[in-house]
Amino acid sequence: MTKKVLGNTKKGLLFIVSAPAGTGKTTLVRMLVEEFSCINESISCSTRPMRIGEIEGKDYHFLSLEEFEKKIQSGDFLEYAKVFGHYYGTSKTSVENELNKGQHVVLVIDTQGAMQLQGKIAAISIFLRPPSFEELRERLVSRKTESKESIENRLDWAVNELPLAERYDYQIINDDLTVAYQVLRSIVIAEEHRTKNITL
Repeated sequence: MTKKVLGNTKKGLLFIVSAPAGTGKTTLVRMLVEEFSCINESISCSTRPMRIGEIEGKDYHFLSLEEFEKKIQSGDFLEYAKVFGHYYGTSKTSVENELNKGQHVVLVIDTQGAMQLQGKIAAISIFLRPPSFEELRERLVSRKTESKESIENRLDWAVNELPLAERYDYQIINDDLTVAYQVLRSIVIAEEHRTKNITL
């Protein structure tokens, strides 16, 4: 059987991607998913309101606070965190099912969730950085999805997130989307071809 660039492992690999809001993490991960059928983005559960243009089951699984807290009590989450007053969490079962099918899974999660998983689960962690704090502010303003107060909250939170980048396996500066994507793509390909992940 001919080997492919990606999609040769019996069990998929787990990737964690974190970044301050507005850095482009969702865009980059969806570029991966579009290029490679063996990569899935894990769809997080969230209690935050749906934004205009978002789709249930594609962007998030939108849950009520009561539904989310029931899942916490049942141990349904691989990780969960409260960010800007809303809960976000990753379904343990859905991730395990995809990995067992040989699919690589990307968790696009906050640094809080990523820190919870360090040392608890085998995963490759990637932190996306903005080229500068000023550029991050401009990106948040230009996407026009949030209030000024929300933007300031996200920028304040980014100050806490950026020092945690050193605890990730890789860091990518998203100065140019095309270049950042090639770096991300290269990391995923290289990780599958690590000797320990080769299945003959």
